[in-house]
Amino acid sequence: MRTIVLLFFSNLFMTTAWYWHLKAREEALWKVILISWLIASVEYCLAVPANRYGSYVFSAFQLKIIQEVISLLVFVGFAILYLKEPLRWNYLVGFALIVMAVWVVFKK
Repeated sequence: MRTIVLLFFSNLFMTTAWYWHLKAREEALWKVILISWLIASVEYCLAVPANRYGSYVFSAFQLKIIQEVISLLVFVGFAILYLKEPLRWNYLVGFALIVMAVWVVFKK
């Protein structure tokens, strides 16, 4: 559970670092890069221990799949709530296919 929580928050910071500036197009690119790097540094401080702790329970492949699913969930919330973008049916189908990939990876 600790791994999942840390990965959730690390993805929240990384998604913010990557996409917050899409609504701040008037800012100079160098400022956006600097701010994004500062935000991303927090992500690294959360992702590294998440993967370290998770490696005692999950394989590296499983950790990556978990991280990708969390990343998509965080991004969906960010895109809808902050960027005000619509969630379309084809995005949902794509996400369903990714969930199927998770099932395949965790299959014994």
